[in-house]
Amino acid sequence: MSLLYAKGSNAVQIAEQIAGYIKSGALQAGDLLPPVRQLAQQLGVNPNTVASGYGKLRDAGLVATRGRAGTVVLEQPLQAVRQAMAVPPGMQDLASGNLDPALLPTLTLSTQEVFPQRQGYDMQGDSPALLQIAGEWIERQGMKADDLAVFSGALDAIEKALRCHAPPGASVWIEDPCWPPLLTLLRHLRLKPLPLPLDEQGCCLPGSAAERGCAVILTPRAQNPTGIAFSAARAAEWRAFLARQPDCLAIVDDFWGPLSQQPLHLPFDGQDGLYIHSVSKYLGPDLRIALACGNVTLLQAMRADQYIRERWVSHILQQIAAKLWRQVQVQGVLARAQGEYQRRRDRLTSLLQQRCGLRLPQGEGLHLWLPVRSEAIASQIMAQRGWLVQSGEPFRLKSSPAIRVSLANVTERQLDTLAQDLCAAVNAQAQVN
Repeated sequence: MSLLYAKGSNAVQIAEQIAGYIKSGALQAGDLLPPVRQLAQQLGVNPNTVASGYGKLRDAGLVATRGRAGTVVLEQPLQAVRQAMAVPPGMQDLASGNLDPALLPTLTLSTQEVFPQRQGYDMQGDSPALLQIAGEWIERQGMKADDLAVFSGALDAIEKALRCHAPPGASVWIEDPCWPPLLTLLRHLRLKPLPLPLDEQGCCLPGSAAERGCAVILTPRAQNPTGIAFSAARAAEWRAFLARQPDCLAIVDDFWGPLSQQPLHLPFDGQDGLYIHSVSKYLGPDLRIALACGNVTLLQAMRADQYIRERWVSHILQQIAAKLWRQVQVQGVLARAQGEYQRRRDRLTSLLQQRCGLRLPQGEGLHLWLPVRSEAIASQIMAQRGWLVQSGEPFRLKSSPAIRVSLANVTERQLDTLAQDLCAAVNAQAQVN
C-alpha cells in the first residue's frame, strides 16, 4: 500500500483514494490494507480518521475486516460473476450446486400447445395459469396469496424489495453462512451485512446490544449451505422480535419449497413481511421466475420498480412454468426428486457419523456444510481424491471455516467412497493444523 502513495487528510478522502485503487485494479481481491496506525503515521493523521475511512470502505462492500488478519480487499461483483468455477478434467463436481438433471421435468409441447405471443408493450398482469397453481400451493403452506406477484427470480425480488425499503448505507441482518450472491447483491446496493449465526433450529436472533438492521433475510427451509430449517419455536421467537421492530422488513426466501419435507414456519405475521418462492430447484434454473406475496404496500412499490426496468416477466416463460408445475405433480417427478435428494443427504450424514463421529444438524436440500480447521487443506485433499468441493470462504462473514459439499451429482454407489474421503480430509487437516 505504501507504494501507492496514499494521501488524504480526512476519512472521506482516504476512503475515496483507496476505493479508486480497488476499482482501477491497483489493489486486487485478497490484498491487505496497511494497519490503521501504520497508515495514520504515514499520512500524519489521527488513527481514528483512518479507521473511519476503512469503515466507509467496509460499508461500501469494498473491504472486510478479518480481525488479527487485517483489512482485506474483497472481490468485486463483476469479477465474481466472471470467475465462474471451472471443473478440472477428471474431477467430480460437488461444488457448483447444480441440480440432478434426471430429477427435472422435460418440457414437451404438442401441436395444439402453442403459447400465445401477446402483442404490444402495454401488457398488464401476470399469467393466470401460473398465479392459480402457485396460489394454491402457497395457501396450502398456510399463507394468503391474495396479491401474488411474479419477478425474474428470487434475487431479483430480493433486490427490488431492498431498493424500495433500505437506503444505501443501511444495515441488513443475514444468516451466516449464507448464499454468496446475496452478499454480492448487498455490496452492489451499498448495504451493510450484519451476520447472524445459525443453530439446529435456524437463524438466531440478534443480541440485545447488536447493531440494528432495517431488514432481515431468512431461509425457512433447506438453508444454503447448511440445510437447516426453522423450528416452530424459533419462528415464534422471530415473530415476537419483529413485532417489536416494526421498521424492520422480514424477507423470507423459501427456495426449496415443494421439495421440502418440513412444514413452513414463517418468522413474521400475516402481511407484515415478504415471502419469496423461486421455481428453479424443481422446474429448472433457466426458468428465471419467482413469486412473491405479503406486504401489499411493498409489493406495489416492487411492481413500480419492475415497470420502469424490465417492465414484465415473459408470459411465455410464465405459461411454461405453469405447465411444468402441473406436470411434476401429475407425473410424480416432484415426489421422486424430493425423496431422492433427501435419501442422499441422510445416507451421507449417517456414514460421516459412523466413520469419523462427525455429527451434522438434521436438515434437507442439496448441500452439506462440514466444519474444518483449514478450508484450503480440506479442499486440496478432496481434489487429490477426485472431488471438487466448495471452500466456505464465499459463504462466511464471521462463522467458522467449513467446506460445502453438493450432492446432486453423486450416485448412491459413490456415497460410501465420498464419506470415506471426507473423513480422511477432516482428519488430515486436523493433524496438519
